[in-house]
Amino acid sequence: MTHSYEYIACTDQGQEVKGSIKAASEADAARLLMQQQLTPVAIHSPAEVAHKRLPRLGIQDKLTALFELAAMLQAGVGIADAVESQAQAAAHPAMRAAFVSMSKTLRHGGSFAQALGDVDLRLPVYVDYLVRAGELSGTVGPALQDACEQLEYDLQVRSEARGALIYPAILVASGVAAVLMMFMFVVPSFVNLLDQAASLPWLAWAVLSAGRWANENQLLMLLLLVGAVVGPLLLLRIPRVRLWLLTQMERLPILGDWLVQADIAAWARVMAALSKNRVELTVALELASAVVRMPKRQFRLQRARQAVIQGSTLAQALQDENCLNDTGYNLVRVGEKTGALDGMLLALSSLYTKQGQQRMKKVLLMIEPIAILLIGSAIGTLIIAIILAITSANEIAF
Repeated sequence: MTHSYEYIACTDQGQEVKGSIKAASEADAARLLMQQQLTPVAIHSPAEVAHKRLPRLGIQDKLTALFELAAMLQAGVGIADAVESQAQAAAHPAMRAAFVSMSKTLRHGGSFAQALGDVDLRLPVYVDYLVRAGELSGTVGPALQDACEQLEYDLQVRSEARGALIYPAILVASGVAAVLMMFMFVVPSFVNLLDQAASLPWLAWAVLSAGRWANENQLLMLLLLVGAVVGPLLLLRIPRVRLWLLTQMERLPILGDWLVQADIAAWARVMAALSKNRVELTVALELASAVVRMPKRQFRLQRARQAVIQGSTLAQALQDENCLNDTGYNLVRVGEKTGALDGMLLALSSLYTKQGQQRMKKVLLMIEPIAILLIGSAIGTLIIAIILAITSANEIAF
């Protein structure tokens, strides 16, 4: 008796293939796939697929698998053996497929950097350069460990920012919901005052008229609300819009300082990892500038790189382009003189990270009272408008 099995397999070229195949058992399904020159990664019966969908490959899945690989390499396990082990034991099916492809590349004489670059894991570009530098110096394990630590740092920064914004987001959403409920359900109850009072105060007339319109056009109101939420999310997917928004945010007093310090912290940390693994300075500057989000600062760092190419020291080039602060220039200058540039850059990253966290707390502390003030003002305006309408109607009645 045959059954239909859903599978994920890998071709000889390392491409992931999904489909279904009929076989008597999972073992027979695996055998049939291998006869088709496919390496099975995961095989599931339809019942299993119905109850458990394959999870999406996230950055944490990639980070965990690469951390495990780095640990094996630093323990003295050969690259081919470590990759083959991960091809069998990686937690996520997509990562197992990636390691299967990498194992084939290594067996055909390819380098580890080539194998990692051939699979579509969408890792930051500095990971590839760190691995290549590690292969040249014979320290692939430590280089991959540094890349993983940088990835973990990036993930931690994003998680902290998102976690810190949870409470303000809930506060704003609750306030907006309260205002909308009053506008949709409370204000329409007093709309009849528009017909009873010949002359209402402007505020009362505006709020009650808007309430009547919203009550008569509920579908359109719903579409407008959905558009107000979905529209900005779609716009933020456009790179040009994101760059424009970042440029505007950089001009704000406290928020702009926070974004700049977070950018410089990420740049310094990537530079430290690249410098530690003996990546050539101008190449390191080009790669590190790619992690900077602010367009103006990225342009300044690129100009600093050109100055280094023309013979300037790194500290002087950064200072001429106003990329850091006085402490940063001093740390870079000392690092260049003592040959401990990676250590000084790491210290600079830690300094900017702490300062950025302090700025972030100030921004979040400002968001809460501003949100409360705006929401309270909106609710107060609705209440005042209703009271004015009732008062005017009573004056006419008497």
